Parts: sequence; C-alpha cells; structure tokens
Amino acid sequence: MAQSKNLRQLLNRKQYRIAGLMSGTSADGIDIAIVDIAASSRRVIAWDMVPYPPAVRTLVLNLCDPLKSRVDEICHVNFLLGRLFAEALLKTCRKHNIPLQSLDLIGSHGQTIFHIPAGRKYRGKTMRSTLQIAEPSVIAELTGITTIADFRPRDIACGGQGAPLVPFADHILFSHKRLHRAVQNIGGISNVTYLPPTGRIDDILAFDCGPGNMIIDAVVSILTDGRKQYDRNGTIARQGQVSDALLKKCLRHPFFRLRPPKTTGREAFGLDYSRQLYQSGLALGLKPADIVATATALTAQTIADAYRRFLPALPQEVILCGGGASNPTLKTMLARRLPQSKLMTTDDFGINSDAKEAISFAILAWAAIKGLANNVPSATGAARPAVLGKIIPGRFSKM
Repeated sequence: MAQSKNLRQLLNRKQYRIAGLMSGTSADGIDIAIVDIAASSRRVIAWDMVPYPPAVRTLVLNLCDPLKSRVDEICHVNFLLGRLFAEALLKTCRKHNIPLQSLDLIGSHGQTIFHIPAGRKYRGKTMRSTLQIAEPSVIAELTGITTIADFRPRDIACGGQGAPLVPFADHILFSHKRLHRAVQNIGGISNVTYLPPTGRIDDILAFDCGPGNMIIDAVVSILTDGRKQYDRNGTIARQGQVSDALLKKCLRHPFFRLRPPKTTGREAFGLDYSRQLYQSGLALGLKPADIVATATALTAQTIADAYRRFLPALPQEVILCGGGASNPTLKTMLARRLPQSKLMTTDDFGINSDAKEAISFAILAWAAIKGLANNVPSATGAARPAVLGKIIPGRFSKM
C-alpha cells in the first residue's frame, strides 16, 4: 500500500524536480541535469558532468566492440555503471546544495553499448534491438528516488528504431510558430531534429546524420598514442588542410545514402572505421593535422548533406548542442556549408549545450510518469505513439 500511495502522489503532482542522467556514444562520462518541470515550464536548477575513470571508459568501449565484449563483463559493468550514475547524482546534489529529498524522479538513459536499428532476421521476421546498461534498480536503491529508465526498447517494440528519442524534448523546448528550425546535436554521433513552424509533433523529422565527434576523437587518440582524447577547441583541425580525396572516400559509406528514419553508432563508425580513415590518410601522404581536419569536415559535410537531401526545407536557424558545439573549427566548417542558416547554440536559449541531452531525459521521465506518449513516430519509424520508460519505485518509508 505504501508503494501504490507514493506512486499515486507522483502521478498527480503538477510540478516535479527531476534529475536527467545519461552517457553518450563518446562514453566520456555521466551528464547530470536537475530540472524543475511543469506542463508549461522548465527550469534548469543545476548541471554537471562526472567523467568516467579511465579504466571504466576502457571497459565501456570494449563492451561496444563485439570482438572484445564478454557477457560476464556486460553483467558486471551494468551494475557498476548503475552505482556510478547514482554516485554522480549524489555528488552533483552536494556540489550545488540541492537536498536529495527535493528530487521527485530520476530519468536515466544509461549507456548504450550496442544498437541494431536495421535488425536481424528470425523466422522470416526482422527483429530490431538495442542495449543500454547502468542498472536503474541500483540507481533507485542507492538514491531512494523513483527511477525511470530504459526508454528505447518500447519504441522498438512498436516497430521503431528506438532512436532518436530527444525530438520529444526538442519539440517542447525549441519549436517556433514562424521559423523552420533544426536542433543539431553533435555528440559521438550527430543527430538532427527538424522543427517546422506548424507546431505539430507529427510533422517533426529526426534522424542520425552520421559521426559527430566519434571519429575526430578516435583519430586524435591514435595520432597522440592516447595522450589526447579529443581535439580541444578544434586546434589540431585548424592547423590542417581538408583532403578532398579522403573526404570523398569517406562519403561513400552507405549510411549517408539511407533515407530516414535511420540511426547509427559505434557498430558503423567505431574504432575500426577510424583506424581505416587514419591509415587511408597516411597512404595519401597527409599530415596528421590534415587527417583530423578531414575527419572534422566529414561531420560538417554529412550534416549539411543530410539537410539538403532529407529535410522538407532548409532551416532558418540551426541550434547546436553537444560537445561539437564547443569546437570552433567544426562550427566554421558547418557555417560555410549552411550559409542560409543562422547558427546558434542552446546556450542562446539559456540551456547549456552540454547539458541538453540530460535535460531531455528529465523531460522524457516527466512525460512517462504523466502517462504521455514520449516517442515521435515520424522520427523513429514506430507504428504508433507510446509511453517509453520502465519505472523502478524508490525506497518508500513504511506507513
């Protein structure tokens, strides 16, 4: 009885304080956003990023590689990340003097380790699948807070690709009555949400454009023997020259020609792809900085190409978020390829560009507890709207 009463209280609230937790395809750490959410208002209270310890990041990246992954490691790291996610939230609350008991919900995306949007055949039928770890039962137990997690599988069960999920939040946060907008996340993978001025969620189009920072990061790590994990401020790329020959070779990847809905990840653009790109650059006689510049240009080019190929109209405003929004060289390359669009960042709307994805999962958790469909079938390809997320009750006091 105690649990049902507490869950009823959550269902009937008008305003919530929700922590959104996630780690993206770059697997560099845990983003935490604490947001006050009501039907017509959102206010970010705090944001932080807690890096994975280097050994944990290595474990996670190995799990994403079918040739290195082991079932016992998946089992272990699932619970390990659940603890790290909970500890990251507790640390953020202490840092920002936010009482833990003031939180109503946690929305956790977890950590994707594999995603098969194209699916595999079983008895003549295509079965799509996806796997996110960071055990939410551990998060709920260590924090005592009801946790909503594992958002992607329900969309896949409805015939979708389980991604992208953030268009629901993009629609709430950035839709405009007169302007065509694109919300462009550049994380490990780059993905776009196209928001037409109609204001109808059914008119939204969203999909993965291709690699974001993933290949840039991997190439920098290769050429520095692991001393650097990314191209800070695009400094290395700015010193190089883009190779048209190498760029054209990269653009032949079949993913770029696929029509939406489409998603991708490390299974297509992981370390093996990055090594091949790097070796191809060396074979062409390119300098290391030229290879990084070309990898950066690949991200910019595939975003611009995706807009021209697949969007109903070119956006008047492009709102950047994710780590790529902090890369001036990448932003310059993108601006040259989209001269008709005004480039902005979510910071221009009062939303930290690095926090935006975590904020999105707080919003998805809010919708789930209210029983609102929080997928966007026009983006994922699902047969119908659905309420995404599994609810793990917190530790309620005895009555």
